[in-house]
Amino acid sequence: MDGDPDATAWPARGQWCLYLIECANGAWYAGITNDLQRRYEAHASGRGARYTRANPPRRLVGWRSCADRPSALRAEAAIKRLPRGCKLAYLEQDGPPPPARR
Repeated sequence: MDGDPDATAWPARGQWCLYLIECANGAWYAGITNDLQRRYEAHASGRGARYTRANPPRRLVGWRSCADRPSALRAEAAIKRLPRGCKLAYLEQDGPPPPARR
């Protein structure tokens, strides 16, 4: 998903999801929310996480629906352990994350 997603690309409000943002420094920021459009706008306006205040978002890389907050938290922890090349594949699959390389 390149650039800012349009209104049809956002998950339904109330739906928990894991998301990845590409920041101005090239790093990918992972987070969870149940209102992705509001959360992305907060990051973009400097009201998001401390990391994205210092490294503003360039684009929303993608997102993945989660059943509830606990599963979103587990997905966030899992994606943060993955190498960058595996993160997009994880967003696009339906099952658990692939094992992290050590």
